[in-house]
Amino acid sequence: MKDFRYSRIFILGFGFFGISIIWALYNAYVPIFLQDTFHLSKTVTGFIMTIDNLFAVLLLPFLGALSDMTRTKLGRRKPYILLGAPSAALMFALIPVAREYESLALFMGTIIFMNFFMALFRSPVIAFMPDITPSEKRSQANGIINFMGGLGALLAYFGGKALYDMNYAYPFYLGAAIMLLANLLVVLFVPEPEEYRVPGKKLELKKLLKETTRKSFGELKENLKDVFASKERSLFAILVAIFFWFIAFNSLETFFTSYAKYHLRIEESTGAFMLGVFSLSFMIFAIPAGFIGGRFGRKRTITLGLLIVVAIMLLAYQLGESSKPASSSLNDPVVMSFMGLFFVGGIGWAMVNVNSLPMVVDMTTEEKLGGYTGLYYFFSQAANLVAPPLSGAFIDVAGYKTLLPFATLFFILAMIAMQFVRRGDIVRGKGNIYDYVPDMD
Repeated sequence: MKDFRYSRIFILGFGFFGISIIWALYNAYVPIFLQDTFHLSKTVTGFIMTIDNLFAVLLLPFLGALSDMTRTKLGRRKPYILLGAPSAALMFALIPVAREYESLALFMGTIIFMNFFMALFRSPVIAFMPDITPSEKRSQANGIINFMGGLGALLAYFGGKALYDMNYAYPFYLGAAIMLLANLLVVLFVPEPEEYRVPGKKLELKKLLKETTRKSFGELKENLKDVFASKERSLFAILVAIFFWFIAFNSLETFFTSYAKYHLRIEESTGAFMLGVFSLSFMIFAIPAGFIGGRFGRKRTITLGLLIVVAIMLLAYQLGESSKPASSSLNDPVVMSFMGLFFVGGIGWAMVNVNSLPMVVDMTTEEKLGGYTGLYYFFSQAANLVAPPLSGAFIDVAGYKTLLPFATLFFILAMIAMQFVRRGDIVRGKGNIYDYVPDMD
């Protein structure tokens, strides 16, 4: 890839920037709406919060393969961005409107359509990065991408607090507009590789869907066979690790604002701000984490990151059980202590998250980039499908004090699974995606 440029990766990062704004606001405030407005239990709230993950499990592998096969004058990823991003932005902006009517059916319809349209373009956006990045640069590029995603989440948590305190609808309106503009920048300023752009060719969607349906499920079957049937267990091990650490992270992302409101007895917007500190350090450390992974090895970097996160979760649990904030003020000592811990936790999470996708895609061939990207998201979203109702059920039974220990357990399981990974670190001096560190057993 002679035309590789870091500047294009930064612009591509705006796609992740916009997506992160949407998910940060969605996960911070929709659970509160479900519990306060519609008086749903934590378990039911958790099930509803898995809608996005259900679409992801069902659709992302298919959509990754579909975009792999697409050829248009714009390329193979951009048509899905152009269709999905505006539709998702509109549905997201309508969430607070649906809440006003206090109709659960209307509210559910709005978030279901919003989640469907987000799924439509998420996998193609993710697969865009390895399309324009050689293997030896993917950890660094993924660091930039995650920096932009962290910046989006940071804006959502910090800016969202001020807007939410004025009117709970404002973060949704502004988030929708920013996500739309961010993805427009990607479409306008990041060219797809020439081989995927076919001048004058229109997207023959009906024919493409038929072919992809026939091929993609076969590809998913083959990819899953690679996972479960291969004697070399690296792919299986890293996907299990991904499954575990996303159960941990998604449980926190879904219920931490509720934990702040109902356990720490502070405002949900303050809880969202505290998560914003996590996103701040993630954003700051995302690019260094990619270079650390490239220099010292992805597996070592991920393992160290998990150790940091586990330590932070244990300290945060102890803090939450031994002390309670006197107020929702950001100057409250307990609130400040949580923010300090989360700042360090975000560093560890960056080390984990930045280096994991490059490990997965560097275990396959160029033709299967989208399919393996979809496979990565199949496992991560399957975890997110399990996490909210499972953690919600624990909270219903034993209270919000179980949230942080629940997350800690799954971070530890992920760390154990990572020790069985033998592939996915780059081989210096080579750019092919199928170059990897061989099995050392």
